[in-house]
Amino acid sequence: MHPAFSVIFLTTLIGAGQGLFLALFTVQLYSMVGLLPPAATPSFYAWGSALALALLAAGLVASFFHLGRPERAWRSAAQWRTSWLSREVIVLPAFMGAVALYGLLHALGWTPVVLTLPSGLAIDLTVVAGIIGTVLAFALFVCTGMIYACLRFLAEWHTPLTPLNYTLLGGASGFTLAAAYAAPSAPALVGFLAGWAIVLTVAAAVGRIASLWRNARLKPKSTIQTAIGAKHPQVVQKTQGFMGGSFNTREFFHGASASFMRGVKPVFLLLAFAVPVVLLALGRGGPSAAVLALAFGIQYVGLLAERWFFFAQARHPQNLYYQAVS
Repeated sequence: MHPAFSVIFLTTLIGAGQGLFLALFTVQLYSMVGLLPPAATPSFYAWGSALALALLAAGLVASFFHLGRPERAWRSAAQWRTSWLSREVIVLPAFMGAVALYGLLHALGWTPVVLTLPSGLAIDLTVVAGIIGTVLAFALFVCTGMIYACLRFLAEWHTPLTPLNYTLLGGASGFTLAAAYAAPSAPALVGFLAGWAIVLTVAAAVGRIASLWRNARLKPKSTIQTAIGAKHPQVVQKTQGFMGGSFNTREFFHGASASFMRGVKPVFLLLAFAVPVVLLALGRGGPSAAVLALAFGIQYVGLLAERWFFFAQARHPQNLYYQAVS
């Protein structure tokens, strides 16, 4: 497939925003039950939510560059009963609203108690907003991943590993960013956040390597014979049949060489997983804001490469017919 950079930025930016919000709310929950010291101030949650919201908004803006008629974007939500894309279009702004509410409640210090548990633990309005945001964050991960996993004719995507990897990669980048964010504002939380970032990054590496191993062993269901309806064992395409390109040749193949494809894989495995884990381990001991910020920056570049490879690796059956041009 042809990787659209608008979609690459959309999925990586909103993934980091989702992961950052989940990191913020995790800190709040752990602090509530006494597993973390109350090191985070209301401004920590407020500014962190603003950063998450900025990432989500940037991803939403990037998505408009993928639309042929942006003024009709609202119509993309009409098929929510059957389309995962429509569901994503609905869940994303709902999640952004929950993140904005969560940050605003902390910024205003408006924390009325909604419920007191039998243990005496008070559940205030920020916790309710955080729970709603968490549900929407995971729903958004599922919707984004299922847009690709539901396509049966693209075997590289049609696997539960696709939504799983979207979730793990977004969580890893979000927690890495949260560790970098906490270094100057709440250093006591860096060890906790960086530790979770390492765990999620390793889990994401395992999931992504599993998908690479699976895809390398796939046997295409379509052949050049089935593409043109001929059963002869020796069919060779000599020409596409016309001189110019077309929508098919532009949108369904990346145009990169086989050697380039082979080179991208170790690059994103190194940048998205190996290097960030080392930097996170170094940064959590300091804590060093510069090292942790570098970890996020390198990881995000690696995720851009990973997402490009994710799209490019999918072999659309129509390219069997256009392979002379592809």
